[in-house]
Amino acid sequence: MKIIHIDQKYPEDWIRVLNHIANLFFEDSKLKAEHEGTDMSVSFEYNVGDDFSLSTKAVLEVDGKSYTNDYRIQYDTGAEGRELNIRMKRALSHVFLDVLEQHTGMHQQWGILTGVRPTKLYHKFRKAGKSEGEIADILIRDFRLSEEKVALLKEIVARQLVTIPDIDEIGKEMSIYIGIPFCPTKCAYCTFPAYAIGSNRKQGRVTTFLDGLHIELREMGKWLKENDMKITSIYWGGGTPTSIEADEMDALYQTMYESFPHPETIREVTVEAGRPDTITPEKLEVLKKWGIDRISVNPQSYTDETLKAIGRHHTVQETVDKFWLARESGMNNINMDLIIGLPNEGIEEFQHSLDESAKMQPESLTVHTLSFKRASEMTRNKDKYKVADRDTVAQMMHMAQVWTKENDYVPYYLYRQKNILGNLENVGYSKAGEESIYNIVIMEEVQTILGIGCGASSKFVHPETGKITQFHNPKDPAAYIMTFEEAIGKKLEFLDELYKA
Repeated sequence: MKIIHIDQKYPEDWIRVLNHIANLFFEDSKLKAEHEGTDMSVSFEYNVGDDFSLSTKAVLEVDGKSYTNDYRIQYDTGAEGRELNIRMKRALSHVFLDVLEQHTGMHQQWGILTGVRPTKLYHKFRKAGKSEGEIADILIRDFRLSEEKVALLKEIVARQLVTIPDIDEIGKEMSIYIGIPFCPTKCAYCTFPAYAIGSNRKQGRVTTFLDGLHIELREMGKWLKENDMKITSIYWGGGTPTSIEADEMDALYQTMYESFPHPETIREVTVEAGRPDTITPEKLEVLKKWGIDRISVNPQSYTDETLKAIGRHHTVQETVDKFWLARESGMNNINMDLIIGLPNEGIEEFQHSLDESAKMQPESLTVHTLSFKRASEMTRNKDKYKVADRDTVAQMMHMAQVWTKENDYVPYYLYRQKNILGNLENVGYSKAGEESIYNIVIMEEVQTILGIGCGASSKFVHPETGKITQFHNPKDPAAYIMTFEEAIGKKLEFLDELYKA
């Protein structure tokens, strides 16, 4: 851990933002106002001008060396309160990032952006009427993005506008997320609601959970019908929704289609079948019966030792076999996930994963960079899981970019996470025309996502102002069973407030 002395006590939210910047360079860091036991020292100056300008300066002192940076930005209008605070944190981040880059020799291609959704920022400037050139200038000058990352954002936004031409008006509709919280086992990097289905089946929780889910689907569907709401997309996630039995899946899809309005206008239904060890001919027949052909079959890696190390109880061969089984069963839009930086994997192993993916040519390939999520087994036992260094991870990401281009995939959505290896990103690629609508709308936060089921998060997006209110269903099946009726009532209140005002 790097302990950084800071010249005075700043507001807590300023410290939080500056800490995020420091963590881009050091595995962990702490800013404190006392000199004792610190590794370096930083001081800031800042000034708000009468002409709506904002000036900041940072001086970093490390081992007798000094690094300095000045920054000035001119705004067209003044600001106060929350908006001024945002501007100030951004300007301080700008100079702090620069002096840390000088000291470490590292260049952060995402600049000061530490949030999840860089493409949302690009859309914001686009909707404000700015040209591509103006957007690029702002992102490079004021957010310190590299030209490469700006080009990636531009390409993704262009593809999103082709996939959803009405993306700026789609807030009048909503999408649905349905959570099934069971998996065969829990992966070491996972923090999703994922509970071993075997033990929960023995305790009777699976059946009881499904009974509650049927009720929630019907009650939410009733409101949607009464308010003549159009549904853009539906995503069955979890956990692994194909962990349950074929007849249980069949009953749920029947309830869904009976309960939801205008099923004929739903643009997309996806079922996350990510664990190959849950896919059977019977389950594929159920999907086919209900006209669902968009699924995920996620290898994560094509090295058996890696799969064992991260707690996935299936083999590489099973992934391959289940992919072809799904394809032969009529699944015409299959997504596969790969993770860069898994334990003990380097260039050779990742190249092997790309070579295997080339044989299958799934309609979409999501390339994740490993993130040490706070509650995961991997984060709690970091010493046990040796992962690639920053340069190797960056090289693997470049390999993915080259491979996808050579295989006619285009990037169509992107998101970032805290504690992500190499300060990189997760990118969804697809064959042109096979993009996931749900992935776009949830990342860009352009419409309400109604969460149903265990661990499902609802994002209520005001169709006019864009203001977001979140509500989370319980993650634990036992807690869901006890409280789902109360959760239904709260979500109905949110919906009434949002759409009946």
